Amino acid sequence: MDIRPSPIAGRWYPADASRLTQSIDGYLDAAQVEAPPGAIMGVIVPHAGHLYSGPVAAYAYQALRNLPVEVVAVLCPSHFHADGALLTTRHAAYSTPLGAVPVDRTALEALAAELKPGPGGEPLLVELGRVREHAIEIQLPFLQRVLPPGFQLIPVMLRDQTPPVAQALGEALARRLEGRRALVVGSSDLSHYYPRPVAHQLDTEMLRQVENFDPEGVLRAEAEGRGMACGHGAIAAALWAMRALGANHCRVVRYATSGDVTGDNSEVVGYGAAVVWKEGVPA
Repeated sequence: MDIRPSPIAGRWYPADASRLTQSIDGYLDAAQVEAPPGAIMGVIVPHAGHLYSGPVAAYAYQALRNLPVEVVAVLCPSHFHADGALLTTRHAAYSTPLGAVPVDRTALEALAAELKPGPGGEPLLVELGRVREHAIEIQLPFLQRVLPPGFQLIPVMLRDQTPPVAQALGEALARRLEGRRALVVGSSDLSHYYPRPVAHQLDTEMLRQVENFDPEGVLRAEAEGRGMACGHGAIAAALWAMRALGANHCRVVRYATSGDVTGDNSEVVGYGAAVVWKEGVPA
């Protein structure tokens, strides 16, 4: 199998499988969250190193324990690559110390075919090998610990986070996931490098839009400078996808900043976690 090697194991999280398992399970055990009254459709989670974002992400992932899932779509911004509006992997699987996570190549090919070409006729979704991006991989060990084995991955990175591209991705993804036991993960941190009081104001507004289940509001808050998230387009696309799949409620379950770990509140990064569900449908 053509497996993407991890560029971040040993730096962003432990490279040893037993240490990684112990750290993730510790985060999960410390996270107490009320189960939503319906079928969970997805989560919004941060993507910094586990030391910083893991305690926050765990509050969303705790709600997913033993959820039977066939496929997981993880959407994130592209921090390093600008080869297309939307990027994905050409590999057959992602590697983590906990094992390989297979990529749903069939779904990716169908998604690429459904997304309309860009203004110059170039494809919207471009495949790359050995992608440096961490924001998808950082979620995989959590998913490997909380979900039953056997799920496949649909990884998409948004270099173009404008409303038309984010909405097109979200709605096309929903059509590819319809009828499947699917989970959507929006991977994004919040504000970056502001003093804590400023960060708290920006982050509170962004999380308000998330909890309102308002993808348009997420993008407006970013555009108007009222809120901030490095993956605003990824959050919006995830919300659009889940809304099209029938989800109708979102709850922010945790918020913190890097200052809670380092003790330095002069320049912090914000982290938020939320759970999205479809009310009236058994979990």
